[in-house]
Amino acid sequence: MRVSSICEDCVCYDYDEELEAFVCTTDLDEDEMERFLKGTNTACPFYRPGGDYKTAGKQ
Repeated sequence: MRVSSICEDCVCYDYDEELEAFVCTTDLDEDEMERFLKGTNTACPFYRPGGDYKTAGKQ
């Protein structure tokens, strides 16, 4: 599974109007960011599955 597809399904992946792009809203420290960018950590520890149906059900 591609990282981008994992991110697209995550609750922490939101649209930033200033950047006009989708970004991860999780606050990663330097070590976590380095591992993420290098791809050495295949599973994001902050990944929380979400979706339109799950989010709408909570409202």
